[in-house]
Amino acid sequence: MTAVYRAPMRSRRDDIDPQGALDRAQALGLCGFGGHDDPVRLARRIERFAEVADGSFVWTRDVDGLYWLGRLDGAYFYDADGESVDLVHVRPCEWRTAPMAESAAPTAVVATFGRGGRNFQRIHDAAVGDESARLWVSSVSGRTR
Repeated sequence: MTAVYRAPMRSRRDDIDPQGALDRAQALGLCGFGGHDDPVRLARRIERFAEVADGSFVWTRDVDGLYWLGRLDGAYFYDADGESVDLVHVRPCEWRTAPMAESAAPTAVVATFGRGGRNFQRIHDAAVGDESARLWVSSVSGRTR
């Protein structure tokens, strides 16, 4: 079963536009998070993120509440050019070109975002991998990288 993750891509800094990181990620084919955290905790977060298998699905949500499905496709790297939107710890990610409404997203994805938070985390649900894979394959809008 393919692993599925919540990837809010919203900065922990409140002075950063929450849509900016997502716009950058989609334009450049990236997924990740910012760098302002306790150094020890940040190191653990980076290590866990870097170890996620290529091909894993990621879900994010934009400021309009629409859900975006992506798939990790490459190794971790530090992207200093992403500092302005606090998206510096990144991996290549292929994103669907069109978002979906909450009603079309898997229930487990909606529930995970509903709990709030800004952490990249695995979504533990027996059906979410198959549901995400079906949505990935059935995308008629194509994908972008």
